[in-house]
Amino acid sequence: MPRIFLLCFILIFVVYPDVHAQITQIESVLNDFHLAASDADYDRYFSHLDEESIFIGTDITERWSKSQFQSYALPHFEAGRGWTYAPKERHIYVSDDRKVAWFDEILVNEKYGEVRGTGVLVSQDKTWRIAQYHLTVPIPNDLLPTVIEMMDGVPE
Repeated sequence: MPRIFLLCFILIFVVYPDVHAQITQIESVLNDFHLAASDADYDRYFSHLDEESIFIGTDITERWSKSQFQSYALPHFEAGRGWTYAPKERHIYVSDDRKVAWFDEILVNEKYGEVRGTGVLVSQDKTWRIAQYHLTVPIPNDLLPTVIEMMDGVPE
């Protein structure tokens, strides 16, 4: 029994702080990613994205590589028009090898209300970078048939 206690002690006080520290780092990356967008700080915003990252927006046509997303965002940021999504709730998970993390978050936007962001981060040289970010506008189930009906008339 004492050996089990010792093993549990080691796992709690040695492994957990590592995961906790990584979750704290990931929180900082995601918070600064959103703050940089709100500040229309192009360089800081895109520094959080991996070079091979994909950004998936709310429109079905919005699946952008980093360079495509940069092209889209540049005129907005140059004009001082970023976008503000304030984190309300977030869940972060880290893989056992501590190289990959995934998350889901609820964000608040003045125009769209509550939206959901999900994504994946990868650890590179002790720095977390966003490999995929997906922004969605959740539709309540009872409104879904109406929304689908409204979209039927929209050309693709």
